[in-house]
Amino acid sequence: MTTDVTVPPAEALLDARARTLALVDDLRDDLLLVPMLDTINPILWEIGHVASFTEFWTLRHLHGRDPMIAGADKLYDSAKVAHDARWSLPLPSRARTMDFMARQLDDTLNHPCDDARAGYFNTLSLLHEDMHDEALIYTRHILSYPQPQFGFAPLPHSAERIEGDAHVPAGNYTIGARPGDGFIFDNEKWAHEVYVDSFSIAKRTVTNAEFAAFVEAGGYARDDLWSHEGLAWRNQARAQHPAYWRENGGLWERRQFDRYVALREREPVVNVNAFEAEAYCKWAGRRLPTEAEWEAAASGPAHLRFPWGDTSWTPERANLDAHYGGVCEVDAFASSAGPFGCVQMIGNVWEWTATTFLPYPGFSPDSYKEYSEPWFATHRSLRGGAWSTRARMVSNRWRNFYRPQRVDIITGFRTCAR
Repeated sequence: MTTDVTVPPAEALLDARARTLALVDDLRDDLLLVPMLDTINPILWEIGHVASFTEFWTLRHLHGRDPMIAGADKLYDSAKVAHDARWSLPLPSRARTMDFMARQLDDTLNHPCDDARAGYFNTLSLLHEDMHDEALIYTRHILSYPQPQFGFAPLPHSAERIEGDAHVPAGNYTIGARPGDGFIFDNEKWAHEVYVDSFSIAKRTVTNAEFAAFVEAGGYARDDLWSHEGLAWRNQARAQHPAYWRENGGLWERRQFDRYVALREREPVVNVNAFEAEAYCKWAGRRLPTEAEWEAAASGPAHLRFPWGDTSWTPERANLDAHYGGVCEVDAFASSAGPFGCVQMIGNVWEWTATTFLPYPGFSPDSYKEYSEPWFATHRSLRGGAWSTRARMVSNRWRNFYRPQRVDIITGFRTCAR
C-alpha cells in the first residue's frame, strides 16, 4: 500500500456515483436482468457490488462498521461469489439497491479522514467505481442498449493526416510507478529499468480502412496468419470480420450501441481482440509492441506521467472521460503527441500489447489481493485508456489486462516494424 495518497475530494466520490447512476437511470427494470454471459455482470448486481466494495473499504475496514445489508459479502463479494451464481442471488430490489447506494455514499462522505491510510482506501474505492462504470458502458454496447448520454462535446477533427513510424532509440527506460507518484495499484510496483532495443512504432493506431483491407484480402480465411490460440478462437467464433461489423449494400457498417453506423475510414478499428490484431500484423508484415516498448514510446527517457508531460488531462489533450461520447479520428490530438511523436497513446482506444500480464520484479499484493494476482499469466496487457476511461485513472504507467479473446472492450492497436 502506498503511503503518499491524499484523501480524494468529496467532489470526486460524488462525480463517480453520478456517473454510475447515469449509466442505469434510463434503463427499465427488465433491462437490468441481463442474459448470462461470461463477459458481463447482472447490472443490478454490479451497482450493488460497487456500493458494497466502497462500504467495505471506507467504512467497515477503516472504521469497524457493520454492513448495512445483512449477508452483504455473500451477495456482492466478487472474490467469493462465482460469476455465474450472480444471476440466481436473492438481490435487493432496484429501489432497495438505490437506497443502499445513497446511504453508503452519505456515510462515506460523513466519515472524513485525512491520513494516508484513509486516502488509499477512499481512492481505491473511487477508481474501482470508475472501472465498473467503464464496464457498464461495455455492457450497454454488448446488449445493444442505447448509447449513454452525458452531454457529449462534438468529436474533434484534424485536417492533418498522421502517417508513418516514430523511431525509439535503444537504451534503458524506466517502467512502472515510483514512490511519490500518488495512488499506485500493486501491479505498477515498482519502477525498474528495462533495456529496450531500438524500434519503430506507428505514430497512430490502425484505422478501419486498413483493417477492412485485411478483411477483404481474406485475412480471416488464411490459417497461416493466425497463432495456434488465435486459430482456435477464430474457428470456435466462426469469425469472418470484427464482431460488430456487417456488410450492407457492399459497404461496411459497425454497430455502435443500438444502431449501425457507416464505417469511418480514419477512425481506429475497435472491438478487435489480440488474436485479430496479431493476424493483421502478420498480414501487414508488422508486429504488436511489447508492454515495455509501449511505455518507453509513451514516456521517453524522462519517464513522463502522460505523453504530453506531467500536467493533468484536459479535453484538448486526449479522448477520455466519455467527454466526446465515442472514438475520434486517429489524427486528432496531434499537439499531445508523446516524446517520439506518437499520438493518442492516452485515450480513444485501449491498445493491445504482445505481452502476457505478469508481475513486475519484487511484486507483492496490496490489501485488495484479488485485483491483480489471480489474473497473472492468463490475461494480456493493454495500455493507454479509451474514450470511456475516467481521466483520473489512467497514465502512461497504468496497466489494464483482459483475456486475449475479448472483443467487447474498447480496444484497438498500433503496430511496430519487424
